[in-house]
Amino acid sequence: MSEGVVVRNVPRVDADVLIELGSAGVATVHEAGGAGLLDPGIRPIQDGARIAGSAVTVSCAPGDNIMIHAAVEVIEPGDVLVVATTSPSTNGMFGELLATSVIARGCAGVVVDAGVRDISDLRRLGLPVWSRAIHASGTVKATPGSVNVPIVCGGATLSPGDVVVADDDGVVVVERERATQVLEAARKRLERETEVRARLAAGELGVDFYGFRERLEAMGVRWIDAPE
Repeated sequence: MSEGVVVRNVPRVDADVLIELGSAGVATVHEAGGAGLLDPGIRPIQDGARIAGSAVTVSCAPGDNIMIHAAVEVIEPGDVLVVATTSPSTNGMFGELLATSVIARGCAGVVVDAGVRDISDLRRLGLPVWSRAIHASGTVKATPGSVNVPIVCGGATLSPGDVVVADDDGVVVVERERATQVLEAARKRLERETEVRARLAAGELGVDFYGFRERLEAMGVRWIDAPE
C-alpha cells in the first residue's frame, strides 16, 4: 500500500512580511527572533542571492527524487522548495530540468539537505539554491514520500508555510505563527545597528560604548603601554 501524502493547500505568510524579512537577512532574523538556523553544511551554490518565502516541504527517500516532481504542482509564486531525505544522502536530487519546472511555477528558491547537480545551468537560470553537497550522482524514482508535511532539514524542524530566509550566510526558518513577531524584533535590531554603525563610523570604540572594557577588566584583562 502507498505510504505518503501530497498536501495541496498550506497557509502562507503575507508577501509584505516575507519581503521585509528577506531584506533583513539571515543573521538579523536569527539574532532578532531566535529563529532556527539550518546547520552550516547547507551552503549557497551562488553568491549574492537573498530570498524569503513560504516553505513547500518535501520528504524523500535518500537517492530518490520522485516526490520533488510531485511537489512542483503545489508550488505557488514566491514559495521556497525545501527538500529533506529520511536518511543522509548526497545524491544529486535536484538539477537543471527540475529547476526549469519550478521556475515556471514562480519558485523563489530551493533548499536541499542532500546533493544538487547541473550547477552551471542552475546559476545560468538564476534560481537561488542552497544544498548540502554538489554531486553528479543520479537518483531513482521508486519510493513514496510526502509533500507539505513537517520535516527536519539541516537539523531544523519546519512545517509547510513556515518562512524560509536564505542568503550568503546560510538559511534560517521562522515559524509561520511567529513571522510578524520576529519581523518586529528584526526592525528594532536594524534600528539599533543604524545608530551603532554611525557611532563606529565617527570613530567611537565599541569596546567602550558596549561596556566591554569594564567586562574585560572584571575578567582580569589589563591595559599596559608595553610588554612586561
